[in-house]
This record gives sequence, C-alpha cells and structure tokens, in this order.
Amino acid sequence: MEHKSQAELLGVSQNGRNHHRPHRVVITGMGLVGPLGNDVQSSWQALLAAKSGCAPITLYDRSQTDVQIACEVKDFDPAAHFGPRDARRLDRCAQFALVATKEALQDAGLVLHDDNTYDVGVVLGSGIGGISTLTAEHAVMLQKGPKRVSPFAVPMMLPDTATGQVAMHFGIRGPNYCVVSACASGTNAIGEAFELLRAGRARAVVTGGTEAPINAFSIAAFNNMGALSTYNDDPEGASRPFDATRNGFVCGEGAGVLVLETLEHAQERGARIHAEVLGYGVTADAHHITAPDVKGPAMAMRAALAQAGLSPSQIDYLNAHGTSTPLNDSNETRAIKTAFGEAAYDLHISSTKSMTGHLLGAAGALEAIICVLSIRDGVILPTINYHNPDAECDLNYTPNSVIRKPVRVAMSNSFGFGGHNGCLVIGQFTE
Repeated sequence: MEHKSQAELLGVSQNGRNHHRPHRVVITGMGLVGPLGNDVQSSWQALLAAKSGCAPITLYDRSQTDVQIACEVKDFDPAAHFGPRDARRLDRCAQFALVATKEALQDAGLVLHDDNTYDVGVVLGSGIGGISTLTAEHAVMLQKGPKRVSPFAVPMMLPDTATGQVAMHFGIRGPNYCVVSACASGTNAIGEAFELLRAGRARAVVTGGTEAPINAFSIAAFNNMGALSTYNDDPEGASRPFDATRNGFVCGEGAGVLVLETLEHAQERGARIHAEVLGYGVTADAHHITAPDVKGPAMAMRAALAQAGLSPSQIDYLNAHGTSTPLNDSNETRAIKTAFGEAAYDLHISSTKSMTGHLLGAAGALEAIICVLSIRDGVILPTINYHNPDAECDLNYTPNSVIRKPVRVAMSNSFGFGGHNGCLVIGQFTE
C-alpha cells in the first residue's frame, strides 16, 4: 500500500515537494525503565500478571502533600549505572533515558561506529524534563543564596538534556532534538522519528520518551488543579480508568525507548524486526489548555488510520490514553466513537495506566512498546480496577483480565495538556 503524508491525507498543499515513495519504518529495539520493572521483560511479565505499580511515595517526605501515592521506578541505583560522580550530574529524567536506550540498542543489535554515526538520530519526548533538579536548586538558592546554585543545574534541568546525553554516551551524530508536548510527547517523538525515516533523512532513530516528575512541587501542582487521584488508602486501586468512581490520574515516572529503522537499513544488517510503524496522526484541539475536545483526538485517529491505509475494523487493539480523570476518559470514549463509528463497539480497548500510572511525556513511548509486545504475543492487556460501569464510557475496556487473541494491528493514543493529540498505528511486520 502507498503511504501518504498527513498533510496530503487532509488536503494540505505540498507545492514543490518530491513525491517519492516513502520508506517503510520498522521497530528493531526496545528498552524500558518503569514502575513495574527496569527492563522490558520484567515490566511485561508484571503487566501480564495485571499488577499495579502504585505505592506510597518514597522519593520525598510525602506528608508534605495531600496526595501520597505514585508509580515510582523501584530498585533503581543510578550509581550502579553511571558511577557516583556522573550520577550526581544527571537528572533522574536523563538517567532513565540512558538506561532504556542501552537496552534498546542492545535489543536492536545496532552498533555505532564512524561509518554510520551520522545516519542515526535521537528524538525523545519529555513533558517537563529535569523538574526535580529545578525545584531542588531553587530551594538551595532560597536557603543558601544564589552563589550556591549548582553549575550543573541548567544542563540537568533542560527538557532536551536526555537527547544530548544519549547522543554523547552512544556516539550518535544524526538528527537530534526533544519533543515537548505534555503527555503526548513520547507519542509525538516516535511519530516525528517515523517521519524522518520515511523521508530518508536518517536510517535509524533512537526515539521514545522519558520523565521523572515525582517531587513535592509537581505533585502539589497537579493536585491543586484537580488532576490527581486522592485514593491514598488504596494505592493499587487508585488508577481506575473508565470506572465510574475514577477521580484522577496517578503520577508515574520512567522511560520507554525504541529503535526505529528504515526497512532497507534493518534488512541490510540482518536485524530482527519486532513490528512496523504504519501510521501517525497529530492534531491540536485549539480549544482549552486542559479541558479535552472530541474532534481533535478523533481527527488524529482518523489521520493515523488513513496514513496506514486501514479501516477502523482492522484495528485489533487500542491502547487508550485513559488517564483515570473524569473528563479525559469520557471524552476519549466519545472521540473513539467519532473516529471508529460502529466499529468502536467491537474494538478491544484498554488503559494500561491502570497498572503503570501516567508517565506524562514518557507514557506514549511505554504504551507503544506495549502495543509491540501485544502484537508479538497475541495479548490484550486489561484495564484493572474497573468495577463500576460509567454510562458515558460504554465501550469494551477489557476489564481486569488479560485476553489471549491474535493482534495484527494496534493503535496507541496520547493526548496532552495544551490540546496536543498524537496517535500511532503499529502492525505486524510482513514482507
């Protein structure tokens, strides 16, 4: 099938563009650090067991904030990965990205050397970057004066630091930038990497998202806008997407990294191919900074389907944005119905944020990896903690139990504050 750009699909003029046949883009590597495990395999096994990564906060004195639960990365020792000195000079956000990238490159079997270093790029997403460094160094300034602020504060706190650190650590000299679009950042980063490869501007791209937002300031800020779950007494049951009793998301942290390559490059080097990226849709609500809209997400889904050359009935699984906030889940349900029509009622949907919490800018990357693994193993993960149906959320959210069935094509949704909408379509690779 011939792939078309989103602009062409939506009727936007592309005057002067060279309309060559775009490259196919495949996924050859995956790496993960998250609330359920510090690599892909352990995380996947925990997801298959329908475990929750939510627990009382340990990263700071949680008595300072009304919300006392989060989905933290556990048993992560940065000194073991980077040594004590370098660990102190890397924000947790960059640390996660580096560890996940190492696993992804090893999984892909992609070795960087002088002959290919400019053919490989890095495109990572992060919603707020080194927010813990920023808040900690601001506290130092208030308590001890401006001369005591660390000279490493700026390079540690910038959202693009992870992309720069990945490039330096692994010797990657191709296109390099950070995508910042709130909770859509990881999905948008993968989509932009996909477009780079389709256009032939790189032969491989390290892409995904990373986030480390769990600190007293971030939790207080999200809570004061009414976004977080307040079920402190039931951490494992606090994230309950699409359930009638949902009252907010659970903040999570971690990084998901994928290696994307042009099909030609992957085949030339004999790489194992996990799956293929078939379509990417990206839109803006132009509606409200936090209140969701129906048309924008629906158009992103339609654009991704159109670029993939697929009908709604050909999607076997949809990993929903599904944050567990009252507005998001009902709005996403309406958007799915708008995009899929009657096929929405036959669609298997789940929100894995019920288990992982919401990794903000890293969420879409984690969920893209979940889609790949669902395709590989023929598994649809559940939405756990779903016990009370909501009349406004009347689709099949795969409640509480794993379903084993073939998954040929999966879709992943991400929607961010600011009205950012991203959608990916990932499919089985076929010659």
